[in-house]
Amino acid sequence: MRVTTKGQVTIPQHIREKLGISPATEIDFGEENERVFIVKRKATKKKVRKFEKLRGVATVNMTTDEIMALTRGDG
Repeated sequence: MRVTTKGQVTIPQHIREKLGISPATEIDFGEENERVFIVKRKATKKKVRKFEKLRGVATVNMTTDEIMALTRGDG
């Protein structure tokens, strides 16, 4: 495994699956006896952005132009 110029590495898929690491999962790095390891952080209540919980729940079949017209009061 190679470290990029930005200090990034790819966590192998089998490790991500075993630890339940998905995008936006918080992890920590530990060090012990010249070894480095990854630890998944325990879930904490995060401040939810105002509309974050609504992301991807729209079920109306409307075009973007139709939605924009409604939000602007043109509809």
